[in-house]
Amino acid sequence: MKLASFVHQGIRSYGIVKADGVVDLGRRLGDRYSDLKSLLAADAVNEAQQWFGEKPDLGFDALEFLPVIDNPGKILCVGMNYAEKRKEFDQHNPAPTLFIRFADSQTGHQTPVLKPRHSREFDYEGELAVIIGKSGENISREAALGHVAGYSCYMDGSARDWQHTWFTAGKNWRQTGAFGPWMTTADEIPDPHQLAIRTWLNGRMVQEDNTASMIHKVAELIEYISTFTRLNAGDVIITGSPGGVGKKRTPPLFMNAGDRIEVEIENIGHLSNVIMDAPAQQSLAAAH
Repeated sequence: MKLASFVHQGIRSYGIVKADGVVDLGRRLGDRYSDLKSLLAADAVNEAQQWFGEKPDLGFDALEFLPVIDNPGKILCVGMNYAEKRKEFDQHNPAPTLFIRFADSQTGHQTPVLKPRHSREFDYEGELAVIIGKSGENISREAALGHVAGYSCYMDGSARDWQHTWFTAGKNWRQTGAFGPWMTTADEIPDPHQLAIRTWLNGRMVQEDNTASMIHKVAELIEYISTFTRLNAGDVIITGSPGGVGKKRTPPLFMNAGDRIEVEIENIGHLSNVIMDAPAQQSLAAAH
C-alpha cells in the first residue's frame, strides 16, 4: 500500500495512493488520526487498509503533495554510505556519518525545490528514506526492520559551499529536501537492499546504483541510532546517496533555477521537482 500526505482546497490530509488518484483517509479517519504520523503512531495502518478497495476521491491534479511526513520529530541523515560516494570524497571512517535536517527544510513531490540565494554549488543527492512506524530505543539489529513503517524517495539538496567543517549548514535551507511522492509500506519491501536507485537532472541520469551497495544497512542504522536517541513513529532516516554527485564531476554539475531533478527507487516511486531560486527575504523595514 502507498500512503501520501497532501493539501486539498487548503485542508491538509493523507490517503491511499491508487493508479488514478487518492482515497482520502483524512475524511474517513481524521477525527482519530489527524495526519499520517498520527496513524503510524497509533499502529493503525491495518485500519486504513480497509479503505484500499475504495475508488479515489481526488485526482492527482486536485491536490498538492506534502512531504510524506511533514512534521517528523527527527530527520536523521546518513552521509558517505555508498562505496562510490566514499571514494569520491576520500572517506575512510568506518563509523556511520550522521547529520540532521529540520522539518521546515523539506518539500513535497511536484513542488518547488528552492535554490539557496547564497549558494553557487547547489547539488543533488538521491536517497532512500526510511519512515519509522514503531517507537523504541536500544533496538537490536534483528528486530530493527519490524520498527519500519515504510520507505520513500528523498532528494537531499545540498549547498556544498556551506558545508564547511560539517554538513548541517549545507543541508537545512528552506525547501531543499524533497520527500515523496509517497510511502510504500514495509510489507511491500521485504528487503530494502534490493532496490535500484536512480537520479536524473534535466533528463540526464546522474546517479545509478542499488541499495545493496549501502555500507551501513537499514537495520544496522536503526540499531546504531536508537542506541543514543529514541526513535518515534514518524521519524525519518535518510540513508545516504550513491556516487555521481555534481560536486565531484569534471566540470562540476550543480542545480539552477528551471532545472528538473528526479529520484526513482524501484518498487517505491518517482519523485520529481523543479528548481526555483529562493525568494529574497523581506526586510523588517519593508514590511512596515
